[in-house]
Amino acid sequence: MRFLHTSDWHLGRIFHGIHLTDDQAFLLNQFIDLIRDSKPQAVVIAGDIYDRAVPPTEAVELLNETLSRIILDCQTPVILIAGNHDSPERIGFGNKLLAREGLHVFGPLTGKPRTIVLEDEYGPVHFVPLTYAEPSIVRERLQEPEALDHEHALNIMINHALSQIPPSARKVAIAHAFLSGGSVSDSERPLSVGGSGMVSADLFKPFNYTALGHLHHSQKVGNDSIRYPGSLFKYSFSEANQTKGINLVELDAQGQARIENIPLMPHRDVRILEGYFKEILEHADSFGNRGDYLQIVLKDTDPILDPIGQLRNVFPNVLAIERPNITNKGNLLGLKADHRKLTEKALFASFFEQMTGQTINPEQERELTDVLEETFRELREVTV
Repeated sequence: MRFLHTSDWHLGRIFHGIHLTDDQAFLLNQFIDLIRDSKPQAVVIAGDIYDRAVPPTEAVELLNETLSRIILDCQTPVILIAGNHDSPERIGFGNKLLAREGLHVFGPLTGKPRTIVLEDEYGPVHFVPLTYAEPSIVRERLQEPEALDHEHALNIMINHALSQIPPSARKVAIAHAFLSGGSVSDSERPLSVGGSGMVSADLFKPFNYTALGHLHHSQKVGNDSIRYPGSLFKYSFSEANQTKGINLVELDAQGQARIENIPLMPHRDVRILEGYFKEILEHADSFGNRGDYLQIVLKDTDPILDPIGQLRNVFPNVLAIERPNITNKGNLLGLKADHRKLTEKALFASFFEQMTGQTINPEQERELTDVLEETFRELREVTV
């Protein structure tokens, strides 16, 4: 069984005020070419198709065009699940009708997870779509009071699905989750506060391959067959050194997985340039594609009049400027670490201490955690 594993398209993403639809369309055209060349028996998309619950019109049109080309032109089945950025109800609309054409969409959790069975020359392969669901949804829909956190909720969903599959059958899990030990990027939205959204890679030991979504860096977690392919595009400057791509997976007769990560080449890359202001302007051609999305780190210590304006005359897509030799001299917040790398809890705790002269106590910390959990939940969920 040969299939392509992708995730975290985040269609409709805005990056430092720039709409990325054209950049995403450029990469999805390469993805279609890859499907034509590799001739997979399925395409697996592991969540976060859209960047937000109510996506812009151009994002919906791009998804419609892309899926139509995969299903109708390439004649390749697609298995797609909702992620934490998606509205499950919107993603799942019309899924029963679409399944007849080979588009298997899993939006909201409506009952016990069901499997999709595809055949190759060695027999059936059971794909288990574990659509993203909050623990509270799992408790309600599956009548499972033990689903108190993400790990217990996902484990319950997995066990329900495995009960429908012969133990010796080849199995592929599709999940949108944050596995413990995974490498994170700045562009990922947390699933919970304080690490309770993390799950163990051990949950996926029964599967021959696990197709994951959520973390934007291409990586394996636990063992070689538990994989994140990474996001479609670089959605933060922390991802500047990453290579984005698609996983091509082949399962043999015994269920052994051979995995190849195939890179995608963007029209405009996301890069960080470092140097002195005058040097960068005078030797612009030596810094690669001028049209890339750039963060420029200036080593200068002297004042510069309108640096971003001058740089944009040469590099039109300069999106951010860093002045470490100036900003690091004075720490106005009194923080011991870069505030951009602190969690919401740590940042508020520092602010609280500066304003009150007291360290936040355990009761106040619990109240803060409750507020943050509710805020993140409102960001993830939308009423349809």
